[in-house]
Amino acid sequence: MVRTPLPPFDFASRPDYADFTQAAGTGRRQPLAGFDADYTDIVDYIVRCTHKIWEEKAIGLIYTHYAHNVLVHTSGGILYGREAMVRGTLQNQAMWGDLRAYADDVIWSGDEQRGFYSSHRVYDIGTHTGYTEHGPPTGRKIARWGIADCFIRENRIVEEWLAHDGITEVRCMGYDPVALAKRAALPVTHHTHGEIDRLPTGQQAPEFLRVPGAHEDPQGFIRAVLLNLWNARLVNMVREHYAPGHVAFVPDSRKLVGYGDYENFVITLLACFPDLALSVDHQCVLGSAEAGYRVATRFTLQGTHDGYGPYGAPTGRRIYLIGMSHHTVSGGRITQEWTIFDEFALLKQLYGQPGGHGDAEPAPSDAQP
Repeated sequence: MVRTPLPPFDFASRPDYADFTQAAGTGRRQPLAGFDADYTDIVDYIVRCTHKIWEEKAIGLIYTHYAHNVLVHTSGGILYGREAMVRGTLQNQAMWGDLRAYADDVIWSGDEQRGFYSSHRVYDIGTHTGYTEHGPPTGRKIARWGIADCFIRENRIVEEWLAHDGITEVRCMGYDPVALAKRAALPVTHHTHGEIDRLPTGQQAPEFLRVPGAHEDPQGFIRAVLLNLWNARLVNMVREHYAPGHVAFVPDSRKLVGYGDYENFVITLLACFPDLALSVDHQCVLGSAEAGYRVATRFTLQGTHDGYGPYGAPTGRRIYLIGMSHHTVSGGRITQEWTIFDEFALLKQLYGQPGGHGDAEPAPSDAQP
């Protein structure tokens, strides 16, 4: 089969690893001062170094591909330093012996002088063949979405933000996520906060942002839609700025199609966390008005569990989550979306106890894979 080479710096379709292996060692398609010579551009770097470390099991490449003092941010806390990365990678490799991390897309910005920022969407597939904090191997198949945002300089990842569909992972193992969360230690990120900064002071209404045209400013378009939708509670943003056949992949392996599904997703989360606030922390975009745009957005969610819903009766606890979204914009509207935040981390923030319970491991609901 003859493969068409990928465009130099932008990809109209999802990356195929075979294209990257063919491109390896063929020379730079982009200035990359300080990077290993076999990488052709920043997308090739992030896809292939992930493949080398995770699938080829060259775990020691963490020492040459991560800064010694790297910070890795998750909804459960912060990892500091390469040794923490090596330890965590070994533990995950032991759990998923046959892991395959399929690169679904990479949206990036930057250059060799300022550094690069990449947002790498991955679909992980593997088998639970090793021990975890939850118990012994179950032999079950695991499949989940994840997004990793990285800031990269001279062949090294300096800072990383991770979000994966953690609740799907534990469900795939056969566990009840709420039962596990009630046994878990309270995450280190969970502490008493001040007032959530969503509304202006006094009696003022939330800010309603002007939504720029998607072709005029695709990043600003996504930012305004998200802030109006989640902070100003303008759920009408869905019908105004999403395509009628919009498809969204959201946590717990849910695939939402059309307006009704997505509106229910938003309203249900807001009902559970009535003071929920979303802050946009970073964005990057690729594409054109003719081909359409792909926008990556990293955000933070904060809120108080004061309402009833899928997370049980109100606990009054605060949540703090790191999330990422990839939006495809075509014809001035959002046509596809991948939004990832760790709902299992959310449950641990609602139900975890200081130090954890330390009870016997709960058995999976079904022992068969």
